[in-house]
Amino acid sequence: MTQPPQQPPHDPPQGGFGAPQDPPPGGFGAPQDPPSGGFGAPTPPPPPGPPQQPPTEPGYGYPQGQPQQPPTQPGYGFPQGQPQQPPTQPGYGFPQGQPQQPPTQPGYGFPQGQQQPYGYPTAPMQPAYPTPPQGGGGKKFSTQAQIIVAAVVAVALIIGGGIWYASSGGDDKKDEAGTSAGTSGENKGGKGDDGGNGGSTGGKEKAPANVDSAVGFQLPQPKVTDVTSVDGSWVTDKVYVKSGVNEVVGYDLDTGKKAWSIPLDGQVCGASRHMTKDFKTAILFEEAKRTKAKKYQTCTQVGALDLATGKLLWNKSITASTGGDRPVRFTEVTLSGTTVAAGGLDGGAAFKLEDGAELWKPKVSTDGCYDLGYGGGEALATVRKCGTYDDPQLVIQALNPTTGAPLSSYKMPAGVDYASIVSTKPLVVAADVGDTAGDGSSISDFFSIDETTGKLKIRISADAEKYAARCGSTEVEQCQHLAVGNNRIYLPTEEHEGTGESFSRTNEIVSFDLTTGKQTGDRADAGEKFTMFPLRMDGTNIIAYREPPYDKGGEVVSIDGSTFKQTVLMRNPADKAVRDAETSFTPDYAEFRYEQGRFFISETMISAPRKSSLDEKEYLVVSFHTS
Repeated sequence: MTQPPQQPPHDPPQGGFGAPQDPPPGGFGAPQDPPSGGFGAPTPPPPPGPPQQPPTEPGYGYPQGQPQQPPTQPGYGFPQGQPQQPPTQPGYGFPQGQPQQPPTQPGYGFPQGQQQPYGYPTAPMQPAYPTPPQGGGGKKFSTQAQIIVAAVVAVALIIGGGIWYASSGGDDKKDEAGTSAGTSGENKGGKGDDGGNGGSTGGKEKAPANVDSAVGFQLPQPKVTDVTSVDGSWVTDKVYVKSGVNEVVGYDLDTGKKAWSIPLDGQVCGASRHMTKDFKTAILFEEAKRTKAKKYQTCTQVGALDLATGKLLWNKSITASTGGDRPVRFTEVTLSGTTVAAGGLDGGAAFKLEDGAELWKPKVSTDGCYDLGYGGGEALATVRKCGTYDDPQLVIQALNPTTGAPLSSYKMPAGVDYASIVSTKPLVVAADVGDTAGDGSSISDFFSIDETTGKLKIRISADAEKYAARCGSTEVEQCQHLAVGNNRIYLPTEEHEGTGESFSRTNEIVSFDLTTGKQTGDRADAGEKFTMFPLRMDGTNIIAYREPPYDKGGEVVSIDGSTFKQTVLMRNPADKAVRDAETSFTPDYAEFRYEQGRFFISETMISAPRKSSLDEKEYLVVSFHTS
């Protein structure tokens, strides 16, 4: 999978390590305006031939015959902004080269036996996997039986001319996934898990009669000379909208033909993930276009877009609250109702969505408190930073979107330098308390807060070694791979060894109650060789993406919020060229959008191509659709 380029938040970015390449003309990834035939088109089956040898370069998720060298670029979940040391263990979705040693610490969700600090109500971790019955019950082999079976298998393999090394499993696997309660990803048919009858009634997304998808369109990465943000993608009833170079473009949902383009004075440097029902949203962009003489510009412009008409409604800059004529350098923008809220390290403001009229600016207190940024959606909230650099104090405030007045406040515990707003209604905040996460996820705990009173409902410990959600290291509204709904937070577990063939990897989606903090009985298995994470809520259901192994395409599923039964909404082609394109995106640095039978994966950052990888294809967007 492509390693993402690293860049400081905005001003200025550094170099382009892991830089993507310009795709060669023709074939898959060529500009489509509109595309015709080529990649993704139906092809007759090849004539029978001898069995194919496995590729000399193993694909995504392919079992390895020997231990792999650690990657030289940061793996899944590493933060941006500074060089990272290569991980000592393979990253998310990486195949394992040798049997894994049993963990020396208790498995997923088991209480760790340490005292919780700060005196806040904290929910103990619950087992993410059911514990097998003791005394020889259940479906696992006894140790003696395993030894016998292992001996028989070893003899058979020796006779066959090869010796395989395998771990025995046994009780050391008690915390790992069993057989999936939903689909395992092995189904061959063209219907969803419910037989194609539309799935559950908890959301709008229903399984089509045939869930097998076809390639929609693919867009090559535009040519750039330095690290460039292309953050922002939205889906309307008529177009798929994506940030480009000094523009925002609307593409036909099915053909990828350019429907309209909104030219901008500079490069997009921030985008709201929220959109109104009539398809309006907000972005940030730089004050001028980049040139050879000035490669980086300042992110000073906030604006509103009408994605139904392809128009820039307004744009403006503001001066810092501390005075002077210097414009505020924005880092984030969000949308709540008809209020656009933009923030940065030296100030922020809120505007009317329809005309850009300034609604309010955050007050700068005498003790140096200021708003770090805002979270939008159903409500509006801010992370406010007080204190000194060495001794910061963060305050989470629910705000009146029209006036900016605080509705409630909650002081975060000591040892929190940054916090991220996961959801505004209910109000859920993620933080790395005392820098204990240690994996770049910026999450050690979730805080469920009553937005009306500011009182803490519960603090949920989320061990970064067990759960795979991610938040930005300094951004307020940049959490991903998780979802909030039904008074629960839904999290993917870290991947681990599966129960099927050797070296297979898998994971689950589990949930915690936002009132009690306890882990619920919810559990959706990704299935052997697949890993999965939530994309968003769909009513009371959860839309999730199953990342594919080396020999299958990815899947989009709907998880019933009541029963946790999975329904396949889309199954992508297993063709190698298609699969290579689908898995070329690094999940932590990509945007995933699924709407009404259409699935779009896009980059959030691009850079100049590396000379060492000019033959590799790099895509800005890859799309799929069902019939």
